[in-house]
Amino acid sequence: MAVTIEELYRNYGILADAKPEDLGQHKYAYQVILDGVKGGPKEKRLAAQFIPKFFSSFPELADAAINAQLDLCEDEDVSIRRQAIKELPRFAAGENIVRVADILTQLLQTDDSAEFSQVNTALVSIFKMDAKATLRGLFSQILQGEDIVRERAIKFLSIKLKTLPEDTMTKEVEDYVFTETKKVLEDVTGEEFVLLMRILMALKGLQTVNGRQQLVELVVEQAFLEQALNPADPDTVDRLLQCTRQALPLFSKNVHSSRFVTYFCDHVLPNLSTLTSPVAELDIQQEVLKLLAEMSLFCGDMEKVEANLLMLFEKLLEFMPLPPEAEGENGENTMSEEPKLQFSYVECLLFSFHQLGKKLPDFLIDKINAERLKDFKIRLQYFARGLQVYIRQLRVALQGKTGDALKTDENKIKVVALKITNNINVLIKDLFHNPPSYKSTVTLSWRPVQKAEANVQTSKEMGTGSTMKKLLSPPLPRRNARQIYNPPSGKYSAAIGNFTNGEGGTWGCKGRVYYWKLSKLTSK
Repeated sequence: MAVTIEELYRNYGILADAKPEDLGQHKYAYQVILDGVKGGPKEKRLAAQFIPKFFSSFPELADAAINAQLDLCEDEDVSIRRQAIKELPRFAAGENIVRVADILTQLLQTDDSAEFSQVNTALVSIFKMDAKATLRGLFSQILQGEDIVRERAIKFLSIKLKTLPEDTMTKEVEDYVFTETKKVLEDVTGEEFVLLMRILMALKGLQTVNGRQQLVELVVEQAFLEQALNPADPDTVDRLLQCTRQALPLFSKNVHSSRFVTYFCDHVLPNLSTLTSPVAELDIQQEVLKLLAEMSLFCGDMEKVEANLLMLFEKLLEFMPLPPEAEGENGENTMSEEPKLQFSYVECLLFSFHQLGKKLPDFLIDKINAERLKDFKIRLQYFARGLQVYIRQLRVALQGKTGDALKTDENKIKVVALKITNNINVLIKDLFHNPPSYKSTVTLSWRPVQKAEANVQTSKEMGTGSTMKKLLSPPLPRRNARQIYNPPSGKYSAAIGNFTNGEGGTWGCKGRVYYWKLSKLTSK
């Protein structure tokens, strides 16, 4: 026969009125309360409140009590489930904390938002009782539980751990998180890897140089840098991109990116044109080159610096075309099709080359033969001349514009284009020094700059046309020397305001690749 409301209240009264030292004598009364989980909705709601209240007084009935409460946590009535979940932390004492944490972790799979919030609140509350025991329950489910439970438990840790006070997240607790997370990292998806790295990066003990180095080592293991890259496999490419993105914030003057940079030069750049993008709308070549440029800032000692520079040099030749022929065999003007200058790619490659060049400043003089160096300078000259016209017209287009006027899509594109071309301009100037110099400093166009730099750009920062003209003015032509084509300014001025995607639409500026085909400016 089912327990009634009256019986529940009567037995609750017996337990409530008993002296603490006499509670153990009323085991039958507590058993009646446990049987309340077999009653109707009202009886179950009362049982959910009464069971935890006297739980600690009946250790011999601990398993039965927890199982009874767990039955209520799985009830069909959501209001009963919420009440039972709310009371679960009251069972969390001693060895039971791990079990309660395990149960709560499993309950994260609920699709009811209010119930999910209740589970989160309950988990946080037992964290404050015993963080390490709670983590044991969570990681048990992450390592062995169902996929949905694993996914939500990882997300819970990535959000909640960093909000816990220092007296909860002790060194012992952080060490445990690090140890268990390393186990999870042995078999993870891309999304899980990002979340787990977020957990580790938030740990106070890993904010030191040694800590960041440990994190880099973890990422290196995940990136499989000891294996050759399969450019045709989007999963392999995605894994490398995800790992590199996670490693980037860890690099510094004391935590070096050398292994990643060398891997990119050895395995990624040679396959740049055949890389399979894991996301349809992602320009995989631009993404790879941007990552390489950012990493190149933090290279330490490199065994293969010459080989890496040579690969960057070869790629620069690919993306920095020779000028078109200005005359045909009979002297008539038969200008060949104008090449498309890929500003975004060249900015990244030049920046990377410039950074690594600091480690071997005589590379262009000692390691490149005279004929190839001459060819390279011709390409630099051609690129630089076009830059000067482009920069002047961008400045004119942006002159006097401030505030909201600079926030239009068209002007945002012009601002980014100006940053890119200014950077290339500065780097090319360095390479034309004799010997080449690697002293200039630029901020990559997609990286944030200081507010003062964003609002005020001096003529020195922007580069003056007269300075560049003097610096890059071609030598007097020698016999049989190739004539450098100097593009007419009219083609630039006619198209400077026309920023289109080739289909009549206007581009936004985020993540775009900037091209310039001499007679037309486009972004991709």
